[in-house]
Amino acid sequence: MTDQDTPPAASPFFSIDAVVQALQGAGYYADRRLATAVFLALKLQRPLLLEGEPGVGKTELAKALSTALSRELLRLQCYDGLEQREALYEWNYAAQLLHMRAAEAQGISTDVESEVYQPRYLIRRPLLQALQAPAPGAVLLIDEVDRADEPFEAFLLEYLGEYQVSIPELGTIRALVPPVTILTSNRTRELNDAVKRRCLYHWLDYPERERELAIVRAQVPQASALLSEQIANFVGRLRSTPFASAFQRGPGIAESVEWAKALVALDTLELDPEIVVDTAGILFKQRDDVAALTHAMATDLLKPEEEASS
Repeated sequence: MTDQDTPPAASPFFSIDAVVQALQGAGYYADRRLATAVFLALKLQRPLLLEGEPGVGKTELAKALSTALSRELLRLQCYDGLEQREALYEWNYAAQLLHMRAAEAQGISTDVESEVYQPRYLIRRPLLQALQAPAPGAVLLIDEVDRADEPFEAFLLEYLGEYQVSIPELGTIRALVPPVTILTSNRTRELNDAVKRRCLYHWLDYPERERELAIVRAQVPQASALLSEQIANFVGRLRSTPFASAFQRGPGIAESVEWAKALVALDTLELDPEIVVDTAGILFKQRDDVAALTHAMATDLLKPEEEASS
């Protein structure tokens, strides 16, 4: 397929505000900077690299985009030792062998070896599925790309730069419809500059209080207005100075929502130090962090900010 054969996939959103509204309709509350990055990624047909702390909503953005765009979501979960065949394709060796044996049994003298390297014997993995997805195309999530190794990053360059891949037996395969591609990284290591140059970049930070409150209210409507506000305030202060220095990692949005669900399950109407300490294992996943959230700290965090600072 040539460049001219690849149909353009125009962005369905005519403005940044339209992106905000569409994502909100899918249950994702994006601030304007993030919505701008998404709008440009769609408009320019470029991959979007999201970096940020775990739990700030990087993966959820891809899911929400899939819903908002009515596109299939394909996910490539990266890990140390991920191989190309697990990301792109592999041959169905069992089916190929059966074909060759059947040809031999029938005495067929044609070039059997070339016959077995046909698309019908391909097992398609997420990258190839994304390139061959019919209109309107797919959303491809390359999740936690920082967990893969540098050779795998180099392998991704052709896809990220040109929306195509090369298969030795079949040649170059270009996208039927350019996939919307989201890469996420928790920055466990620095990514190669070549990968970053092929992507638009956005650092996704913890949300402001009002956005986090909106997320909690949307995801956990059973929580009372008072409880939702207390959760947003409490978690926001946990991440701020001087409290943040007591923990290895502050809770993300995912933990805030999960905490709200747990508190509702416990019939909690209002936060108090006892319930905070008892449920600290939902906010934190490290033993030292759970231990650091003491009764005294919880009491201090629950005070009105004016009172706590005086």
